[in-house]
Amino acid sequence: MTKAAAAVSPSALIDARIRELGDWRGAMLAHVRALIKQSVPDVVEEWKWRGVPVWECDGIICTGETYKSAVKLTFAKGAALDDPTGLFNASLDGNVRRAIDLHDGDSIDENAFKALIRAAVALNASKPPKRKPK
Repeated sequence: MTKAAAAVSPSALIDARIRELGDWRGAMLAHVRALIKQSVPDVVEEWKWRGVPVWECDGIICTGETYKSAVKLTFAKGAALDDPTGLFNASLDGNVRRAIDLHDGDSIDENAFKALIRAAVALNASKPPKRKPK
C-alpha cells in the first residue's frame, strides 16, 4: 500500500472499490456491507491483504472478496457457526472458514444473513483474544 493509500480510511477504500466495480458486484458488495452494518452498528471496517474489505468486531467476522463471477463472503470462523438456512455454499471442506459465494442475479436471505453476522460476532466475543508471546 502506498503512503497515500495508507492515509485513506478503510471505509473510504471500500467505497472506492464499490464505485470502481460499477456493476452487479459493486451493488452486491454495497448491499451486504449495509446488512453487516445494520447487524453490528459498531462494526470496524478494515482493508487488508492488498485490497480486501474486512469487517471486524472482537476479531474478523468476514471478508468481502470480489472476483469476475462472484462476490465471496468468507467467515473467519464459519465452520463453528450454525447455518440453519444453508447460506454457506463455498469452502465447505475446511475446518475453520466457510464462505457464501454470490453471483449475478443472486439474492440473499437478509434475515438469515444478519443472524449469521450476529452469531459470528457472538462467537468472537465468547473466546478470549489470543495473547502474543512475550
